[in-house]
Amino acid sequence: MIALDFEKPIVELERKINELKKFTSDKNIDLSGEIKRLEEKLDHLRKHIYGKLTAWQYVQISRHPQRPYTLDYIHLLLEGFVELHGDRAFRDDRAIIAGLGRLDGQKLVVIGHQKGRDTKENLLRTFGCAHPEGYRKALRAMQLAEKFGLPILIFIDTPGAYPGIGAEERGQAQIIAENLMKMSGIATPIVAVVIGEGGSGGALGIGVADRICVLENAYYSVISPEGCAAILWKNSAKAPEAAEALRLTAQDLLRLKVIDEIIKEPMGGAHVNPEEAAKYIKTCVKRHLIELMKVPRDELVGQRYDKFRAMGVFEEVHEG
Repeated sequence: MIALDFEKPIVELERKINELKKFTSDKNIDLSGEIKRLEEKLDHLRKHIYGKLTAWQYVQISRHPQRPYTLDYIHLLLEGFVELHGDRAFRDDRAIIAGLGRLDGQKLVVIGHQKGRDTKENLLRTFGCAHPEGYRKALRAMQLAEKFGLPILIFIDTPGAYPGIGAEERGQAQIIAENLMKMSGIATPIVAVVIGEGGSGGALGIGVADRICVLENAYYSVISPEGCAAILWKNSAKAPEAAEALRLTAQDLLRLKVIDEIIKEPMGGAHVNPEEAAKYIKTCVKRHLIELMKVPRDELVGQRYDKFRAMGVFEEVHEG
């Protein structure tokens, strides 16, 4: 297991416990009392560290290289998944997964960002940063869902849309804007789950949903902490300060009414126990889908519109 800097005291204590257990088995010596004391200390340490995470530490966990990605959750949650490819205009973008499957028998369309596990796969999937053709593929899948009356499940996990020249030439900003407009009118239930990074327009391009849920250690923000720090302080090393200012944690987002629910994770993050994390997601998604599928289609679209119009607070000042 790869440990983040702030997790090193936990890893060190786990190592000591494992060494003691091995020593007792090899030497046939009873050290159960000492092991129990250290395990209690470990439990207390975990609660102390994970109970007081900073915004930057949440960001670090959301980017953990062993954290489950969209395909991991698809395999853990869905039966009979069939992937769809291409945008019918340019090519297939491997940074976006789209397809059909069943969640406990309920047919649905699933869409999500997909990162890679190694350098080769990350280059193939452009680190989860989608091109215009990826957003067009996602929109094609959503329109298919609407046509056949299927609900839509979305997994968001991207640092942002792909920033290359080719992407800009093929209309990156335009397709994201088009997705925002058309998703607001898709007449079928949409549930979005931020499973890792929820970065900028890259996330919002598939993020207009009736219910927006965020995993406990994920984040959702208008810009990455590094990007914000580079703009405000001309120094990306100020990312921890930027993370605090952006109010990007799940707790902040719920308080600001940007999201609808925080989904619990196993202590230490979803990568510690992906199966348990998937169960929490499944419970949340099924509950929201059951509620949304009872709403008439025309009312569903109206409620979605009102939901996004109600976000944010402003004051009008009348002079004179």
